[in-house]
Amino acid sequence: MSLSAEERERYARHILLKEIGGPGQQLLKAATVAIVGAGGLGAPAALYLAAAGVGRLRLIDDDTVALSNLQRQIIFRSEDAGAAKTESAARALAALNPNVEVDLCTERLYESNARALLEGAAVVLDGTDDFATRFAVNTACHALRTPLVSGAVGRWDGQVSVFMPEGPCYRCFVPETPPDAETCAQVGVIGALPGVIGSMMALEAIKHIAEAGQTLAGRVLLFDGLAATARTVVLKRDPHCPVCGHG
Repeated sequence: MSLSAEERERYARHILLKEIGGPGQQLLKAATVAIVGAGGLGAPAALYLAAAGVGRLRLIDDDTVALSNLQRQIIFRSEDAGAAKTESAARALAALNPNVEVDLCTERLYESNARALLEGAAVVLDGTDDFATRFAVNTACHALRTPLVSGAVGRWDGQVSVFMPEGPCYRCFVPETPPDAETCAQVGVIGALPGVIGSMMALEAIKHIAEAGQTLAGRVLLFDGLAATARTVVLKRDPHCPVCGHG
């Protein structure tokens, strides 16, 4: 898929990188990325993927914009309050890069519709904050053999990981819903933290699509924003995992 003169200028700083270059930028242009959740993590991820020249973004979210979102969901503006997140995000992405096509899926993802919503994506980004949706996304990605970039934030802490079709999968990492599971609405979150984690999710997707460097496949990066520290942990496949195990 060739690049126009305008695109070559727009993505000039990418093309200068030997790890991406023209071939990698063409791979980005040809790719479809599905983003589940257009909130704190999905918002910065979508902006950076659109800016990077991913050809098609599929936004999956059934929520509307609230004023309390604006402290961290930087794709929205005050006048977007009450509007569908997918529609508001699509307007912002079109203003940023009109070369990117945006598919709007203004519906909630369940186990029953996950495969249909995610099919055809080169990579799926999950930025949701409830475990039922995360489990449904993971099951569908494993069935579709689609790489999954997963992110999570709370208070001052965040994490990013990449789950490949050959495993380990997200359920190897989190087998069941934790009994003390919390959401940002319950415990709060520092506004800039989703920007850090969401941008890292976009970076992992870009690296995978452009075949550049080493992704976080099989590892999870744990970020402590309050202490300004980060570490990575190697994940192992669980042979008894209900999704990718052997029984």
